[in-house]
Amino acid sequence: MNAHAPILPLLIPFAAALLQMACSRLACQRLIGLSAATLLVLITAWLTVLADDGQLRVYALGNWPAPFGIVLVVDRLAAAMTLLTAILGFTSLLYASSGFDERGLHFHPLFQLQLFGLTGAFLTGDLFNLFVFFEVMLLASYTLLAHGGGLARTRAGISYVVLNLVGSALFLIALGLLYGTLGTLNLADLAHRLTLPGHDPALARLACALLIGVFALKAGLLPLSFWLPHTYTAAGAPVAALFAIMTKVGIVSILRLQTIALAPAMPDLLGHWLTTLALATVVFAALGVVAAVRLRALAAWLTLLSAGTLLVTPAQANAQVDAAAIYYLVQSTLAGAAFFLLAGVIAGQRGRAADQLMAGPPPQATWLKVAFLVLATTLAGLPPFSGFVGKLMLLTTLREVSAGPAIWAVLLAAGFVVMIALARDGCYLVWKHRATTREEPAEAIAWQRATATLLLVAAGPLLAVVARPLSDYAERAARQLHAPGTYVNAVLGPGRTNDRREATP
Repeated sequence: MNAHAPILPLLIPFAAALLQMACSRLACQRLIGLSAATLLVLITAWLTVLADDGQLRVYALGNWPAPFGIVLVVDRLAAAMTLLTAILGFTSLLYASSGFDERGLHFHPLFQLQLFGLTGAFLTGDLFNLFVFFEVMLLASYTLLAHGGGLARTRAGISYVVLNLVGSALFLIALGLLYGTLGTLNLADLAHRLTLPGHDPALARLACALLIGVFALKAGLLPLSFWLPHTYTAAGAPVAALFAIMTKVGIVSILRLQTIALAPAMPDLLGHWLTTLALATVVFAALGVVAAVRLRALAAWLTLLSAGTLLVTPAQANAQVDAAAIYYLVQSTLAGAAFFLLAGVIAGQRGRAADQLMAGPPPQATWLKVAFLVLATTLAGLPPFSGFVGKLMLLTTLREVSAGPAIWAVLLAAGFVVMIALARDGCYLVWKHRATTREEPAEAIAWQRATATLLLVAAGPLLAVVARPLSDYAERAARQLHAPGTYVNAVLGPGRTNDRREATP
């Protein structure tokens, strides 16, 4: 059973999507979807425990060895990201099962295919298959974004599709250049061949630069991030909550490419430009947080801010920094997704005012006000919740890097601006509200929505309580990530590591 564990996070959502397409009844699709999502959480949790023994698990589909066949590679980071995807998938699907899934056709199969694309992108060890999983993920997201209809979603969908089609075209061009130059797209084999003489270094460098550009587009790096706030604001609450992890796919892809291939062969490719643009993204997002007039827009800008913060880390090529980034990635993703779900619940409570911050009555349920306070504290990076722990870890590890003073100044200033904006928005939402022309009865909160929202809101305090074991796991994952020789040997077999690589477990 352990030998086939790496393929299970892909088989579960794919099989669920097939079963849901065969069963047209909504109740049946809900049962299949929630059962599959629960099973996916359990399987990825088990896979994460297995991966913590330090052994890289390589699964060759069809028993074709790398670099000729399709391989899945499970290390600590990949396992943790699949678990994070499964948790978001379960909570978002539970929320959607309260009636959101009734607003359009084929929601459930597309949701499962989205999970299939996300887990595959984290597990694959081949760049072409990364492209395939990206496309599966994006094709599903196009329809999920438009689910429920409306002019705003149609406009956001058009720009989202066009931009990602351009990104997909650049991805294919980069893959063509790499294959023509090095004769492989397997990441381990690519890393091995980049350190050998005999290839055109200029073409290989151009191809890797294009790949970084595509991943930066997916991650929302400025100036490629203008699409993100508009798109995430237009999406339905459960869809936006799942989309919270999509920027992290680009970030993790940059991190993997940098540590496995670029650090040994092209250590200067990222240089200072990535750090500069990442800090500019943080500033841009902080200004967007101040300007937001809707809760869902506020959540979208906070998602972009967390992406910009994380994009500071790959250029540092430092295991301690990456360990802090992994913890920050987990807590910020869960908090951002929780904010989208909370915005959806509050919008249902406030009638025509929906999630506007400066209009309409306050939410009537006390737990909604408490949930907003917890999330605002977490996202602002204030103690005692996980946002403070994550930001403290990042700032501590970034203190010694060359761009440390600039990073500290920008992150602290942005955090102060976000704290002020969240305090202002909380006051408008809970106390200083303007009544609508006529009071409307508050919509009853379905138990699915309340449960899903509270589960994610509780992650802020919970991740702070278990910060020590999580940070230790993140440190082990970062050390494993920064041992490219071990990765190459595990995928290709021993003897493929040259003197410039350190093969440490």
